[in-house]
Amino acid sequence: MPATGPTTPGSPPVSSTGMLAPFVGELDRIAPSFRINGAQIQVLQSPAEFYETLKAKIRSAERRIFLSTLYIGKSEKELIATLREALRAKPELRLSILTDALRGTREAPSPSCASLLAPLVAEFGPDRVEIRMYHTPNLTGLRKKYVPKRINEGWGLQHMKLYGFDDEIILSGANLSGDYFTNRQDRYHLFSSKDVTEYFASLQDAVSSLSFLVQPSQSQAGFELVWPEDNVAPSPLQDPKQFVKESTSLLAGLISPKMAPLTSHDATPLEKRDTSVYLLSQFSQLLLPDTSTELPAVTHVLKTLALPQYADSSWTFTAGYFNPEPSLTQLLLSTQSHNNTVITASPYANGFYKSPGVSGLLPDAYTLLARRFVHAVHQHQREDSTVLREWRKGTVGEPGGWTYHAKGLWVTLPGNKDPSISLIGSSNYTKRSYSLDLEANAMIVTENEGLKKRLGEEQRWLQEHTSIVTRDDFAKADRRVGIKVRIAMTIVQLLGGAL
Repeated sequence: MPATGPTTPGSPPVSSTGMLAPFVGELDRIAPSFRINGAQIQVLQSPAEFYETLKAKIRSAERRIFLSTLYIGKSEKELIATLREALRAKPELRLSILTDALRGTREAPSPSCASLLAPLVAEFGPDRVEIRMYHTPNLTGLRKKYVPKRINEGWGLQHMKLYGFDDEIILSGANLSGDYFTNRQDRYHLFSSKDVTEYFASLQDAVSSLSFLVQPSQSQAGFELVWPEDNVAPSPLQDPKQFVKESTSLLAGLISPKMAPLTSHDATPLEKRDTSVYLLSQFSQLLLPDTSTELPAVTHVLKTLALPQYADSSWTFTAGYFNPEPSLTQLLLSTQSHNNTVITASPYANGFYKSPGVSGLLPDAYTLLARRFVHAVHQHQREDSTVLREWRKGTVGEPGGWTYHAKGLWVTLPGNKDPSISLIGSSNYTKRSYSLDLEANAMIVTENEGLKKRLGEEQRWLQEHTSIVTRDDFAKADRRVGIKVRIAMTIVQLLGGAL
């Protein structure tokens, strides 16, 4: 596919196309992509807008609904009722849900994600409703038997967030539970593209064929996990090595740029396709050797920003749990860009703030990691070009208090006001994201002025509740971390900030 399209009315000058060329040339060799029109991407702003859009799309779906998420909250009865209502109204409608087996069954035999979803299979039958739960091949045998449930997720999770309806899909970092629908800020992009939607549906289907099937049961738990005979690999619990061998055969081709569809389902005229969407995956635990595409793509973009011609560019990077893979931190600080911003959660907007047990130490751990980044900015003499901002809207656990879970990257080219490149999806950009969890993302590279404006607005509204934090701030008494933070750091290294 061409890396850039013809100039159309309202598109940026040719020089912008030239500035994008070093990015897209290599990206075309890293990952599959589609060319669409920028108007086919809508940027949602709030948890409430995400939830209302989700329900509206479920109700309007005619053929299929497919949902990939870490988990669906065990008390999300309204969401389940909306799915049930749609299935009852449209006999041709099919529903496919993929979650993580460890997170989805953690509370069993008490109410869990699995027990919430199993009745849908009982009511509509396995031909119309398929519930799958992915189980990491890294947790087997004695380790699986003895590692506590709260900790066992540290060996890998199904972390993709794909919410598809017919020929549209929402990519997000949000899971499907009450806080993500009300007071947990994330990012949400709606792609009205059959090409993009079909690709991610294929990706979910592939991972589903490597996952357990949830069936309703008369047991106390209300469900059972079954490994179907027609799965493409043996159970990861029985033969993890063969499981990875088969999963590699299945997935390596799907995420290769060589396998990008040669024909397009999209009706958009070629001359109006001003936006490339690169479909990125991080499936490290399922690929041997690892041919995942997300880390190489992000690495390439940041390395390109280190070239002299990008001295007047800028970037914004955000991660709710600030624990970026070390190579990314180094790359961020090596760019030629100016007016750069890192956004992360304030300790008071961290989902673990004042949580019981050792997890309550995690906000201190992330504070320490943020402090180290600010010191690294100083050591690299980048204080005039790069700032850290903490996001806070009230205090977690108090009335009106929100948490922050957004993650992504925006790149604005020299001479531009708004971003031409943005990364949206499930990844937290941590070492864990690049070694353990299953992640799906899209990198948007656009010349569409309307989309660039929407990306710029998103970048700005995410900063409305932020304030700059400096080395002096971290030196204050209330920012000091004690010996307990070492315990918290161990937890961060184990859990990787993916919760």
